[in-house]
Amino acid sequence: MKRIICFSFLFLVTTVFGNETKESPAEVTPDIIDFSSIKDLIKKDGLEGELKKQQVEKQQVLDKKKLSDMKRYNVPNADEFWNLFSELWLVKNATKLKWDFHKPEFDLEKSFISLLETQGHYEKKIKILLLDSTEVIHAALPTNDKEYIFLLSLPFIRTLDLSKVEISLILFEDYLRARRGYFKNYVTSKELEAYLGSNFNGKPFNKKLIDSHLLKMSNVLYEKGFNFQEQFELTQEMDTALKSDLKIWNTYLTLLEKIDQLTKTNSLYKKYSQIYPSPELQLNWLRPKPSRF
Repeated sequence: MKRIICFSFLFLVTTVFGNETKESPAEVTPDIIDFSSIKDLIKKDGLEGELKKQQVEKQQVLDKKKLSDMKRYNVPNADEFWNLFSELWLVKNATKLKWDFHKPEFDLEKSFISLLETQGHYEKKIKILLLDSTEVIHAALPTNDKEYIFLLSLPFIRTLDLSKVEISLILFEDYLRARRGYFKNYVTSKELEAYLGSNFNGKPFNKKLIDSHLLKMSNVLYEKGFNFQEQFELTQEMDTALKSDLKIWNTYLTLLEKIDQLTKTNSLYKKYSQIYPSPELQLNWLRPKPSRF
């Protein structure tokens, strides 16, 4: 009897623990993650659209930064370049030209703008730089069509005791010369024109090209000047522009006589006719030809 009870007990224990052993593998099997369900959930909640929006915005910021970085290497276009180029030349020639000194107030801009407007030239930005030097007597540097930089020797205008009207006529002559592009044509080159508006990102700035053209500019102002044909065309334009007012036309004629006399008698101005040929010729072109009858 006892043996039967023990056997029955052992059978019961074996059955119970045996069942637990069979079920345990199902309990420890890891769950399989359903990524497609998570993706569907993200779509449902609008998170995917938000993520894409953030990615697009981030890319736009990166593109904008890249573009901004590239712009740092842009060479100015022609409209911007010539003003910057002329100002750079002025800085490099400051010692020779002596433009950085305390200047008397002549109010020349107002007088000159008045003459320009009388001649039908409006809305021009004018900068007149007085020089305490005779290295350059007068000139209009290459710029764009709306801004002009003029150089004018203070010793020159004092030596001749020029009036504001006479000074304005000198500046007007330089203004017309600049509009005709004579100076710019001497300084520029095909290589420079191709370089303007380009981008030098990833390569060195062509300093040699700029320096060589700065030297060309110095050569025009200090040595070479303008030719007879250019001076003749300019004098004809001055003649046509001023003849509507005989008083101012005669003032221009008197001005040329003063300059002609100065260049022939004062060694400081002996190179003037080399740069602007020549006051004597201009007078011959302007004066009425004697009648044959």
